[in-house]
Amino acid sequence: MASGAGAVSLHPVFGHTDLQASLSRALATGSLPPSLLIHGPRGVGKQRLALWLGQLLLCPESGPEGPCGECKGCRMAVNLEHPDLHWYFPLAKPKGVRPAKLSEALEKARYDTIAERKARPLRPASAPAEPTGLYLAVAQALRSHANRRPAVGLRQVFVIGDAETLVPQESSQEAANALLKLLEEPPTSTLIILTSSEPGRLLPTIRSRTMLLHLPPLAPDAVEQFLVEVGGVSPEDARRASHLGRGSIGRALGFLPIEGDPGPLETLRTQAFELLHAASDTDPGAVYRKSLELGTTRSRGLMPLLELLEDALRDLSVTAARASEGLINSDREDLLERIREARDIHPMAVAKAFRHLEEAKELVAGNVNPQLIVAGLLTRIREEFVGNP
Repeated sequence: MASGAGAVSLHPVFGHTDLQASLSRALATGSLPPSLLIHGPRGVGKQRLALWLGQLLLCPESGPEGPCGECKGCRMAVNLEHPDLHWYFPLAKPKGVRPAKLSEALEKARYDTIAERKARPLRPASAPAEPTGLYLAVAQALRSHANRRPAVGLRQVFVIGDAETLVPQESSQEAANALLKLLEEPPTSTLIILTSSEPGRLLPTIRSRTMLLHLPPLAPDAVEQFLVEVGGVSPEDARRASHLGRGSIGRALGFLPIEGDPGPLETLRTQAFELLHAASDTDPGAVYRKSLELGTTRSRGLMPLLELLEDALRDLSVTAARASEGLINSDREDLLERIREARDIHPMAVAKAFRHLEEAKELVAGNVNPQLIVAGLLTRIREEFVGNP
């Protein structure tokens, strides 16, 4: 996986020591299956754990305690330069490329992205700016590579991040079928590791041919420790971001400022509270004005905003119950109290709003126009909070 970038190492796996020990023992006893699906919330370290497992498999000195960390194979793996460790992930489809050249263009984009990730290994877990997918050309190339002999060792490892993007409209059902054929008849020297934050979007036949491994959220203290020790974040910022991160390092990173500007999730959090405020406004036009401000947001890109609106609604429910402990957005307590007082919002009204939010999430999965989704959602929430105009 030589990427041409400088020797910048991956950060260590954090917070999953017990699972790492279990995987090391499974390899040592010969009980590790040829195909794994690591699933869990976005940003908890699924792909990083998968790459560590690749290092474990490719280290000639690995044992029940894990990879040695010192050999050439380990050094190449943590530098993303091992020729038998192949990392695939969703990419934007190159523009203006002829179909005959698509596979080559996607492979170049993959190496370029790996170089970028080496240069900036700590990335917020946020929606991509444009549609991405694991396209048929990528799945076919992966299958071709898997049938070759390992370059330097006895094994080769394929890590496929965000594997659920094999099946969206931007990609192709054929891509999932190409992967399925590889999972049905994997070469004896090959291990395939899929990761997904939405395993339900994968074909059932793909899930059935992999061993599922759940990666749970981290404790907030562990996220805070990572941000301080690995990310170099100030203790105050780390404490705030870890509280908002809900056990996800990648999510917590999204709340941290970037070069003086709010992080991507912090920007969305502000928008989520603006939506909540519009839904409690006596002016019905506020709902439509706020919906139009979303512009050309893609449908699936709306999900992070709805998740943050869900957090805001949860906090409003706590506030409506005249409680203040356990707020996720504790720095917005005054705003939540003002919204509650202005409309005398009852906890039952918030409970009904949650049902409308779940319906909106289902529409997002169905690729409905985002502005229509938000307008409909806010209108229904407003009816619960304010009543019909």
